[in-house]
Amino acid sequence: MAVTGSRPMWFPYFKGRPTDHIIRYSGGRRRGEGPGLAFFYWQYDTQVVAVPTQSQDVNFVFNELSADHQEITLQGQVTFRLAEPRRAAELFDFSIDPVSYRPLSEDRDKVGRRIANLVQVATRDEITPRPLEQALAEAPRLAGAVTAALRGGPGLAEMGAELLTVEFLSVRPTPEVAKALEAELRESLLRRADIAVYARRAATVDEERTIREKELAGEKTLEEQRREMIALQGANALEEARNAASARAVAADAEADFQRKRLDVFRDVDPRSLLALAMRELADNAGNIGNLTITSDILASLLDGRGAERSGR
Repeated sequence: MAVTGSRPMWFPYFKGRPTDHIIRYSGGRRRGEGPGLAFFYWQYDTQVVAVPTQSQDVNFVFNELSADHQEITLQGQVTFRLAEPRRAAELFDFSIDPVSYRPLSEDRDKVGRRIANLVQVATRDEITPRPLEQALAEAPRLAGAVTAALRGGPGLAEMGAELLTVEFLSVRPTPEVAKALEAELRESLLRRADIAVYARRAATVDEERTIREKELAGEKTLEEQRREMIALQGANALEEARNAASARAVAADAEADFQRKRLDVFRDVDPRSLLALAMRELADNAGNIGNLTITSDILASLLDGRGAERSGR
């Protein structure tokens, strides 16, 4: 801006902004330059160039075709600064009115448009070789690839510009293709959900079968143990019966032997005497006998034995 005091109006004072690189021309020659330059000047023979060196943002929206001829809309922002103001001033007109600081040309906006064009060209080189789905999947890495391509190319250096960042805020196909992709993705997700449900059911069936097999194996083991127990109990009962039978046989043999030896004492005794002894035993135990029946045969044998005894005497 120009400042006037007691000096004549044809020698005004100019003071540049700290973010602008000021170049002063007088008589067609460069008389001085620097950031935020301030000076008095002859207004009829001085041109002032103010190259902005602060960071600048340029928004962009453009369409590109993928390898499968599908349109992709890309929207983003590029940030740059003019790191070499003298070179930029040689390519673009940054002259200003020293009094009002108003630009005298539209080249300031032209710098941003040209850098946006460089971004589009670099983006096209990344999008064109890829099919639509791959380009959409690799969208997060697109900014890094474009930034590397621009910094490695000569376009920015020729303009004296330095690239700071490239950001893609939106990478999307046309609405019709987006709906088709959403439908395909939705069907894929539904299929994956069905597969997960089937897998869960199959796993449940397998677990139930495993549990049933374990139960059957346990029941089989119990039945085998039960069979062994029954066989063991039968063998023990059979052995016990055999032992009991053997014991009864031994007792019977002993009793028979005892009775035989007992009867051997009376082997030579007259039967009538034996009968008399038996009757005597009965008489001695008459108190323990409730009823006693003596047949006529027994009485006759007793009487015949007594008469025979008397006649012998």
